[in-house]
Amino acid sequence: MTDPHALTQAFCEAFRCHPAGIAVITAAGAHGPVALTVSSLISVSATPPVVAFSLSARSSSAAALLAADTMVVHFLRYCDQSLAQLCATPGAQRFGDAEPWERLPTGEPRYTRIATWFRARVAGTLEQEDATLVTARLLDGTACPPAGTPEAETLVYLDRRWHRLGQGAGTAA
Repeated sequence: MTDPHALTQAFCEAFRCHPAGIAVITAAGAHGPVALTVSSLISVSATPPVVAFSLSARSSSAAALLAADTMVVHFLRYCDQSLAQLCATPGAQRFGDAEPWERLPTGEPRYTRIATWFRARVAGTLEQEDATLVTARLLDGTACPPAGTPEAETLVYLDRRWHRLGQGAGTAA
């Protein structure tokens, strides 16, 4: 049987070297708007459109997001790195003058300079010891293609740092 501490270390090392796209999730909380940066966003289904992401129990925004019925999922690009950092910083003022935002007619906060975003309704949750997996069905929103090549615009998190995918990073299949 594998030592639990060694397994945790191996897990952390594996995911430290596993690049992930970045999103910011926002919701209207009972005490004001909340936001957090996630690198765990995945597509679950295209018909109907459903996404999933993980919320750490250590996040100060997790409880408010779990209490919300709806939220906004913002897909970040490399130029949005400052927003990713803001929403990943504990105790930061996420809804002040640093980033322009508005409330949608349905009440959710949305960062206005993010071109690709979707309003979503929580479809289900799965609680684990230190995290909750959330599935959310997309209700409306918009996807704007990047002005340049997608890889030049993409923001990824790898080895505890923000990165832009390089030009010609891959080949077409």
